[in-house]
Amino acid sequence: MPVFAQILIALVCLIHVYIFLLETVLFKTRGAKVFGIPKAEVESRAVAMSNQGVYNGFLAAALLLGLVYPDVTVAKAFATFGLSCVAVAGIWGAVTVMVRILYIQTVPAVLGLVALFLI
Repeated sequence: MPVFAQILIALVCLIHVYIFLLETVLFKTRGAKVFGIPKAEVESRAVAMSNQGVYNGFLAAALLLGLVYPDVTVAKAFATFGLSCVAVAGIWGAVTVMVRILYIQTVPAVLGLVALFLI
């Protein structure tokens, strides 16, 4: 796997570990501030955000497997799956929540896919 692809996969993985943490264990403190959730809504949104955070954790796990799995073919499959899911989720987030998600999630994931297959 090309080194540039590995760097991009690691970056996307780290972004999703951070998002996982913000949506789960840090939601009531840092996460709510980062996502612009009004204080009055933090408690009512905490469970849903935690659930959403777990999904981001699964994406990070797939990407991590793409980086460390010893069989190159399987590693590439995990990386492809993880990056593709992140790209689609980022598009959906940009359409339904805020456009900024497209740049935070989709752009790095698509660059990772390009690097994985074209470099």
